[in-house]
Amino acid sequence: MSTATRSPTGVLLTARDLSGCAHKLALDNAPAAGRFGVDEDSPEVARRKEAAALHRERVRDLLAALHSDEGQTTFVAIPDGPRGERVAQTMVAVARGVRWIWNATLPDDVAGRRRGHSELLVHDGIGYVPVIVVNHRVTRSAGKPNGNGADGDAAPRTITTSPLWTWFPQPDATRTMRPNRRDTQRLQHLTEMLAAAGLSGERGPGQWRAGVIGMDAECIAVVDVGSSRAEFAALTDERLAIVDQRVPTHPSRVGECRDCPWWPQCEAELIARDDVSLVVNGMVADALRGYGIFTIADLAAADPRVEPPEWRTGSFEEAVAAARCHRTGDLMVRRAEATPVVRADVEVDVDMESFGEDGAYLWGTLLTDRTDPNRPVRYRPFVTWRPLPTTAEAESFAAFWRWLHEEMADALASGKTFAAYCYSEQAENRWLRGSAERFAGLPGIPTKAEVEEFIASPHWVDVYAAVSSNFYCPKGKGLKRVAPVAGFHWRDDEANGAASMDWYAAAVGLDGRVPDESQRVRLLQYNEDDVWATKVLREWMDGPEVKRLPTMRALLD
Repeated sequence: MSTATRSPTGVLLTARDLSGCAHKLALDNAPAAGRFGVDEDSPEVARRKEAAALHRERVRDLLAALHSDEGQTTFVAIPDGPRGERVAQTMVAVARGVRWIWNATLPDDVAGRRRGHSELLVHDGIGYVPVIVVNHRVTRSAGKPNGNGADGDAAPRTITTSPLWTWFPQPDATRTMRPNRRDTQRLQHLTEMLAAAGLSGERGPGQWRAGVIGMDAECIAVVDVGSSRAEFAALTDERLAIVDQRVPTHPSRVGECRDCPWWPQCEAELIARDDVSLVVNGMVADALRGYGIFTIADLAAADPRVEPPEWRTGSFEEAVAAARCHRTGDLMVRRAEATPVVRADVEVDVDMESFGEDGAYLWGTLLTDRTDPNRPVRYRPFVTWRPLPTTAEAESFAAFWRWLHEEMADALASGKTFAAYCYSEQAENRWLRGSAERFAGLPGIPTKAEVEEFIASPHWVDVYAAVSSNFYCPKGKGLKRVAPVAGFHWRDDEANGAASMDWYAAAVGLDGRVPDESQRVRLLQYNEDDVWATKVLREWMDGPEVKRLPTMRALLD
């Protein structure tokens, strides 16, 4: 839903209105628009908002503690309440010269048609600069491996950071920035509001700065907002033109459609016109329209061997395949006749469950000994039900690591081959590394070097990577998408990662609730189904039934 607000001069934009679907922004602000859906948050969105609010509270308490001995002119937290009261109290704090103002709400910039608030305003000696608090990572250690295990930049660009206890921006070669367009746009939005209110002070080139405190809350990442002020002004004008209905917009399926209350209306329109965005992502759809390909039928009829001139938007062949799969109903297409996947004598399927950024509470395993028909296939979970974060997580992780490596050692000592499988290693690798780092030195915890050796070994196999190399999947390669093609179905129709967050909160009794044993059973069943799904999928890839799927050559000929 747009957060734009009307004023005597027209709609006031918030930072949220500066990005996202242009058609949604137009619909939200159309006169007497009849809403097709409802504006209730999905459970996943609600959970993200709750997590972000808890993170902001932690940062507020941290900053208050850091500045607790410095007097009332250093740090003040504006209490929650009606917007008008928050604006008034913010301006009182400004008049008193408070250097750090938490929960600051700025006066409306009526001339610029802007409205906004900043988690923090910091006086840098010239005037106030905005500092926002976000629940994602904004920096990472220089040279640290990224989420998929690849090395960081060999020569990272030096960024600027400031400590949390004072505003003192300095070059920081120990970190690299993780750019986020929405964060930058919000900082630019707030900077212009501060300037309009006369609160930013007289600044020259290089002095227009703002800051972000991320998930780790270790520093303030400092952002230069001065060099892009003209570009940001143009963006604001573009979005205001959409809000004022001065430019036409049309629906096109993009990522945010899944949670949009207008989607039923837009979907009906897209289906009626056979719109190409129903089978390819938004960027590809825009590129295709530039070449006169507007419908799924147009795309399906295209020659996949002849790319449009200067085509630079992914694989044109796969775009054509998506249109043809829409016609045939195929969810997986073989890239070649063979679909190889690593097999071993002893196989262990692994699936990890985490709760946001607080930790990994469950490592589920499924062991199959293909050389011993008398040894039953067995699901074994390593879990803690103490609310995260907790050192009990270290105990369950250590038990998992010890058991996995004992099984591997026994297999190899018996002359058997061994492989452990996961589906999309990024999540598991992150918490393998994270557990070794956070619990270093505790009993049974491997060193970071031991974890890296295991991840790089042939004994750790990512089935997602095998699916990616062997199949084209027009609807996505998530386990919930592809395992049903192999014949596997989850026992719980509501099972998914977002739902598991709510189940976990109930299972451990977060927010003072009584722990719900039934939700613990549900989580274990969900995890068990995930490891079974991985096993069924990879065995199907190695069996004869996979040959029933069409090949890309047959689809595109």
